[in-house]
Amino acid sequence: QLQASGGGLVQAGGSLRLSCAASGRTFSEYSLGWFRQAPGKEREFVATIKWDDDTTWYGDSVKGRFTISRGNAKNTVYLQMNSLKPEDTAGYYCAVHDSGSVHHTGSYTDWGQGTQVTVSS
Repeated sequence: QLQASGGGLVQAGGSLRLSCAASGRTFSEYSLGWFRQAPGKEREFVATIKWDDDTTWYGDSVKGRFTISRGNAKNTVYLQMNSLKPEDTAGYYCAVHDSGSVHHTGSYTDWGQGTQVTVSS
């Protein structure tokens, strides 16, 4: 089971680091992704990292501001969020990439509980 943490309230321009930890499994054979969902909007792709070679993908709205990385232990992935904007306000969710495009929610399984990020202007 995946558990996201690290969300909170931050002012625009600030930073947060989210963590996604897995219990009972490791990610050595998978890619892990982050998505976000604001009220009334569809779930949006944020970033994904391929565990075996650190290949990363980012959504256009976060490129250059967010960085996905993995911990040394094979059960944690991080999302460093810098230069936060009010439009980054959303619930952030991590999930395991199963197959298909990394940009699509349908390609992921094992969705964890989200963590709320609120950016004030």
